[in-house]
Amino acid sequence: MLNDAVINKSALSRLASCAVYLDNAYLTTFRADGLIVATPTGSTAYSLAAGGPVVHPAVPSIILTPICPFTLTNRPLLIPDTTAIEIRLEDSPEDIILTLDGQEGFEMDPSDKIFIRKSPHAVQLISFEDQSYFKVLKTRLHWSGGRS
Repeated sequence: MLNDAVINKSALSRLASCAVYLDNAYLTTFRADGLIVATPTGSTAYSLAAGGPVVHPAVPSIILTPICPFTLTNRPLLIPDTTAIEIRLEDSPEDIILTLDGQEGFEMDPSDKIFIRKSPHAVQLISFEDQSYFKVLKTRLHWSGGRS
């Protein structure tokens, strides 16, 4: 995964219950329409649309963003990118899908577990223009009322 992993329902149904463990310690169970696990590169995609933060690519982190959570106390969470993540589906409906980087989704069984950790291999991205990250961000998100 380069941008994000999304766990969500394939149709209108009950809430998904995603129990999240960080470095083998239980954090919480997100009861929501789904859960997004995103890298800083993916922070300006689905995670942002679901209320997650914009994270600069140089910030070594992973973002957990619940999709339309059942309770307002479930908020997006930024964790160190060295954290091992385990997600277990608990009392979730049968029609849960895992989608990686917006590609075709995988149907999941309620007993499935998802393990996410940072790869030891870095990805080199190519930039063809000499523009700062913030200038690109301002342009794409239409910040500053059109000022450069």
